[in-house]
Amino acid sequence: MTTTSPTTSGQPGVTGPPPPFDPECGAVLSALAGVVSPSWTFDQIATLRTATTEGWPSPTDEELARGGAFTVEDRSVPGPDGAPEISLLICRPTAATAPVAAIYSIHGGGLISGDNRALMTEVFDLAQELQLAVVSVEYRLAPETPHPGPVEDCYAGLVWTAEHAEELGIDPARIVVAGSSAGGGLAAAVALLARDRGGPALAAQMLMCPMLDDRNDTVSAQQMAGIGMWDRISNETGWTALLGESRGGPDVSPYAAPARATDLSGLPAAFIDVGSAETFRDEDVTYASRIWQAGGVAELHVWPGGFHGFTTTVPHAQISQDAGAVRLRWLRRVLAP
Repeated sequence: MTTTSPTTSGQPGVTGPPPPFDPECGAVLSALAGVVSPSWTFDQIATLRTATTEGWPSPTDEELARGGAFTVEDRSVPGPDGAPEISLLICRPTAATAPVAAIYSIHGGGLISGDNRALMTEVFDLAQELQLAVVSVEYRLAPETPHPGPVEDCYAGLVWTAEHAEELGIDPARIVVAGSSAGGGLAAAVALLARDRGGPALAAQMLMCPMLDDRNDTVSAQQMAGIGMWDRISNETGWTALLGESRGGPDVSPYAAPARATDLSGLPAAFIDVGSAETFRDEDVTYASRIWQAGGVAELHVWPGGFHGFTTTVPHAQISQDAGAVRLRWLRRVLAP
């Protein structure tokens, strides 16, 4: 059973300046200065949602279909007990003649913004290359819906997907839960829930720059204060929206902040990647290390000079291309029949 660690992460103080940004990434950050802020406060949540929608508009059905490569369907399915229905975006490769593996995708947005169509380009690139289905879940956002609402929505969607795999043309033994940023943290939490509740047997978990630790006290969180993307102030905003006054305290659930889990054994194989120049670097490296310490399987990549979300913001940079290629190779390997 997963329990909550009573202690903080215990990171030492900052001992040096932040790592330099990759040149291509840094040039884009400089160009975005004054347009995109690294620091979002609680009273700016509505502004952040508008900026996210305008800066990264959700793709249409036609765009998701990619010239007929995918069928696209929105479906409402039962949510958690006593909660509203949830929406799943279900996209299947049209060329498939047998059940296919699937990515169960959870969107990012700091727990406070985004939807199940947001920032889907990278996921669809992987799915199209490997002929995978994509099921993307719409979860309720904080602060309107605090913990456990968001993660329970994500888990309910996964259970429904696994139970209806035959209908969807999905191989239930080859479902990968995946997410970036807040979606990566929720994906890790869903993997914990599936283990502890005897839920769907996931093939793997793909955690891209995941948001894992509400304590917000690592060296990387301190180094990157006020620079890059999604700094310590933004991180406090997202976690406070989800957890309220309990954020950073002794009683935070690991299903809210997976870094709080004391038992990381028995989890599906994990892929974790993160930039060296971002807030989440140290908590992500620690999470991978703790999976290994528990006897589990994890593949970790720390991309030198990458800021938070660099693969989305600077997709044509060489470092982003390299990161995408590594993700593809890992997925191909873990989903091999």
